Amino acid sequence: MKPLLAVGYQATENTELFSEIVSDYKESIGEIYFSWGSTPSGRPGVPLTDWELQERMEYELGVLRSQGFKLDLLFNGNCYGADAISEHLAAEYCGILSYLESRDLLPEIVTTASPFLANVLKKEFPAIERRASVNMRLDSTLALEFLGDLFDSFYIKRDLQRNLETVKLFRKWCDDHGKKMGILANSGCLRNCPAQTFHDNLVAHQKDVYKQRNLPDAMTTFCMKHYRNREHMADFLKSSWIRPEDLHHYDDLADFIKIATRQHDRPRTVIAAYANRSYSGDLAGLMEPNFSSLFASSGYIENALFTSFEELPADCAVNCTHCGKCEEILKKVFVPRTLQ
Repeated sequence: MKPLLAVGYQATENTELFSEIVSDYKESIGEIYFSWGSTPSGRPGVPLTDWELQERMEYELGVLRSQGFKLDLLFNGNCYGADAISEHLAAEYCGILSYLESRDLLPEIVTTASPFLANVLKKEFPAIERRASVNMRLDSTLALEFLGDLFDSFYIKRDLQRNLETVKLFRKWCDDHGKKMGILANSGCLRNCPAQTFHDNLVAHQKDVYKQRNLPDAMTTFCMKHYRNREHMADFLKSSWIRPEDLHHYDDLADFIKIATRQHDRPRTVIAAYANRSYSGDLAGLMEPNFSSLFASSGYIENALFTSFEELPADCAVNCTHCGKCEEILKKVFVPRTLQ
């Protein structure tokens, strides 16, 4: 059975409403995930004082709810500082849910990276599905077992998902324990990025970080620095992304497939590609983070030139021996920039 997509809400900068994009691909989409104001999440949020955007989001979520889409509220920040296990945090987040309930927008799902918040939700809102965030980097069925009493569904660690035999192990565990599982299809992050924890924590504190007098050359995103070196472009092929054409490999493995669109500059393009399971154009432009601008000076990676799912590196990328395979694939799929 083909799993439905979970797409991330954003207040698009053009005149087109995000709900209009989703409606055009409603047969392929099951869930809309969203963050709440400036509360910590895996991406920067909208300031709670921006009432116009807040009202727009509530309006659009109402439209999407009326069309039958499930709502998934993100409490997936990786750090809550001194409030991490506090009564204050529990009251604040339960208050958000109570407000949404009063607006007939109580989510069917809450995705969190906090076992503390999962436990609070289990007690206070037991009907809501509790989903373990991809930011938890769950890399074993033992990890799922440890969390089994707190969560109803899981995102598995994205770095594992190209190994279908490993994904099958997670699928079996979830089936045996009455749980659901999903994957994140279009992450542009470096495989096994050593700076992910640093970056996730930085984003969680973003509203305070940018109040500081920061160093002008401070490195906030390791991957952007890495890919500025043209010699590292082949590392993009080692990442965890799944091409739209390869989603069929997960039809019997995933219950839902997350598509990162909350910050993407072309959400319609990304949603259309994964809904249609076909795309011709710059593959890097489908990813979040989007590295197209870094590669653009020399050319782009043409998605239509890939031959098969099997040619992409899986576990071999984790302990890369620099055998030259990725460089050869890159030569095949890279379209050089033509000078006018």
